[in-house]
Amino acid sequence: MSHFAKVVDGKVTQVIVAEPEFFDTFVDSSPGTWIQTSYNTHGNQHPEGRPLRGNYAGIGYTYDAQNDVFYAPKPSETAVLNEETWLWEDTQAQEPEVTQG
Repeated sequence: MSHFAKVVDGKVTQVIVAEPEFFDTFVDSSPGTWIQTSYNTHGNQHPEGRPLRGNYAGIGYTYDAQNDVFYAPKPSETAVLNEETWLWEDTQAQEPEVTQG
């Protein structure tokens, strides 16, 4: 079985499990596009070396059509998207704390 995400205006609204052939006869009259996603892809890595679209899509994720990837919602104001892994990195949290004495 495969996983597919419904994308509306760049945002994932649904994720389903279906065979690709399902879409040969499936009629969906609501706006959006169904795009395959891989349950085993995370951080642009896959255990079998074949990542698909950056990350497994979840509801609320963004689909970047230009880069053909899914990524999670921004977790904090200081987070920066790593465009190699398509994961958020919080640069503020990585800075060492400075103490004055």
